[in-house]
Amino acid sequence: MPESLVAACDELAAAFAEAWSDPAFRAELTDLLVRHVGRPTPVSPTPRLSAELGLTLLLKREDLTHTGSHKINNVFGQALLARRMGKRRLLAETGAGMHGVATATAGAQLGMPVTVFMGERDMERQAHNVFRMRLLGAEVVPVRSGTRTLKDATSEAMRHWVGAVADTHYCLGSVLGPHPYPWLVRELQRVIGTEARGQLDTVPDVVVACVGGGSNAAGTFAGFVDTPARLVGVEAEGGAGVSGGEPGVLHGARSLFLQDRHGQIREAHSVAAGLDYPGVGPEHAHLRDLGRAEYTTAGDDEAIAAAARLAHAEGIIPAIESSHALAWVIRAAGTPALPAGSTVLLTLSGRGDKDITTLMERLS
Repeated sequence: MPESLVAACDELAAAFAEAWSDPAFRAELTDLLVRHVGRPTPVSPTPRLSAELGLTLLLKREDLTHTGSHKINNVFGQALLARRMGKRRLLAETGAGMHGVATATAGAQLGMPVTVFMGERDMERQAHNVFRMRLLGAEVVPVRSGTRTLKDATSEAMRHWVGAVADTHYCLGSVLGPHPYPWLVRELQRVIGTEARGQLDTVPDVVVACVGGGSNAAGTFAGFVDTPARLVGVEAEGGAGVSGGEPGVLHGARSLFLQDRHGQIREAHSVAAGLDYPGVGPEHAHLRDLGRAEYTTAGDDEAIAAAARLAHAEGIIPAIESSHALAWVIRAAGTPALPAGSTVLLTLSGRGDKDITTLMERLS
């Protein structure tokens, strides 16, 4: 990390440890998540699709949160923490736009100005969310360098933070970056796995989630890591940090990243803007190395097909990010990778409203 940010990260780690052990902070966060986010989100059965696949598929419905994705769980926690630390402004990066929308929402709720950095390419394919952020009062800054996607938006947000660290909190959206962010974001997203485990009568055979940076998967896995359930993370074929990456350092974290032979970060690709990142959070790399979680990939076309299949079968239009996890379930169902009769819990990390234009183009 830039030297000027080391002290800020140390301050943040100490502040979060203190806040997370404070019952008053936890109670205020829980109250916000209930009153403004709509927690707890349900676990929904999928009777028609389950019958087609020969298994029991259950969906943890993060798409039903206010703003439409799991991102709001993390953002409300970080925004409350920022206010507790005396910060007056929120800074964020975004890929698919959902983290930016969540940050803009929290800023409006708590009276804090918000600046969001977003790759120019992502702004084009997620124009709906760009408008939502601006409607909520956030400044959206286009990033025109590099791949013009999430990696470069994160880099620009960190550069901006260097000059604004005195009064600004960087609300990082995934389990990425320097300590304490991977831990902090995982703990704030743990509500997904903790809720789901309490909502189920028995532990599922398989728990599956899509993985970009990996926050919805980390939060889901946290609720089941001490059970016999298999943990499966599904990456985009073109952004598979775990499946195709090597150890390296990016944005203040040592983890698995797509790199060339000189150690330079390679460009990622996914039809899902939220999975268009050339690496993965370090906890996922650790879970892979331990053998506790397994990681696989799904391609653009099968993710789009999975979204359409869930819409037809159950009346639910998922985010294309979440559809990667569903695509693996559809592909693996009835094979040794996912035997018939299995019970599968899948975190539906977001709804597909933001992806309607892409779905229209790809399905036409």
